[in-house]
Amino acid sequence: MRNKKLIGCVTCLIALLFFQCKETAAQNVQLASDNERAAQVFFNLQDLEKVEGAIRNNEEPYLNAFNSLIEKAEVALQSPVRSVMDKTQTPPSGNKHDYMSIGPYWWPDSTKNDGLPWIRKDGKVNPLTRGNNVDQPAKTETYNNIILLSYAYFFSGDKRFAEKANQLISTWFIDSETRMNPNLNYGQSIPGRTDGRCYGLIEFASTANLLAAVELLKVRGGISPERYKDLQNWYADFLNWMETDELGIEEKTRKNNHGTWYDVQRVSTLIFLNKTEEVKTILESVKSTRIDTQIESDGSQPHELDRTKSVSYSTMNLKAFTLLAFYGKKYGIDLFNYENLTGGSIAQAYKYFRPYLADAETWKHKQLGSIPNAFSNTKQLFAFAGSKLDINNYCGEFSADRDKSDTDILLNPCF
Repeated sequence: MRNKKLIGCVTCLIALLFFQCKETAAQNVQLASDNERAAQVFFNLQDLEKVEGAIRNNEEPYLNAFNSLIEKAEVALQSPVRSVMDKTQTPPSGNKHDYMSIGPYWWPDSTKNDGLPWIRKDGKVNPLTRGNNVDQPAKTETYNNIILLSYAYFFSGDKRFAEKANQLISTWFIDSETRMNPNLNYGQSIPGRTDGRCYGLIEFASTANLLAAVELLKVRGGISPERYKDLQNWYADFLNWMETDELGIEEKTRKNNHGTWYDVQRVSTLIFLNKTEEVKTILESVKSTRIDTQIESDGSQPHELDRTKSVSYSTMNLKAFTLLAFYGKKYGIDLFNYENLTGGSIAQAYKYFRPYLADAETWKHKQLGSIPNAFSNTKQLFAFAGSKLDINNYCGEFSADRDKSDTDILLNPCF
């Protein structure tokens, strides 16, 4: 009798442990799913696993790209920690926490003693707009380093990279003494004309890359839940500014690359904030607000062709469209093949470029600088789209044109 009771107790204990383990396993699966949720949208994680295997097997071009990434990350480890407090000029608000920049294509008027108001020279960057008097250089360096270090940690597991990335995140976004206020009230100002313009938002086009990199940092446990939440809070406030401030609303109405990249920033931020329904709504609206208004039946982008760097701006805008198409694919919304009433589409925009990739000099629109060099970026965009959208012929034809040291080979591989 005693043995039967003992066997019964042991059986109950085993059953209890089994169901506890099963429940814990389910919780872990859910935790893993939550942990990778946004990363699964920003990347094809299965492809990244293949890349990791290729690196372990010393396969090219992945090993070379990985080594290049680590070299760049080692340099980033030694870089100074920058903040909006570093600029020598104070914004009109009197608060250095407010981001401040000057429109890059604006120059002092040489016919005026004080140079005011500044005048526009499209495509020609004024060095005075890229100095320590404004925030743009520090922002660019900080964002680039966070991205590099996060990717380096993801692929190497070296905690030094995660620690430095966290330091940069805290300094720029979180710490009360150094954080940037979540607004762009004084972005792309013009001396003698305006304190700030809606175009300041284009300086934060790399938001999508930064948030994607942070998600990979999170997947590997490289950022604490508390710091991650603080960063989410900052971006929630920034998104609110984008959607409610008159400058943000004005940028939304732009009919060129500014409007397209506005959508990329907005969608990537909402993905980061786990706002699924809002993401779907915006992606659906891209059809009428962007594709219908920006792409002609032959695939040309007239608003970009009017610029002095027509190849560069058409490529830049098409990359934004490609990212939106990639996000749409993740949510079952086909933006790549959607056609407007004239037959214009993102797919057609790629077709428009094809003849010029073989003979760049036949391009008839204005392009400051080397036209072949400009088209080299377009070729790399084709490989990017091939990876993101599973277009095998793009990958097959243009993989050789990629910079073999480019981290993009690791993140968006062509297998």
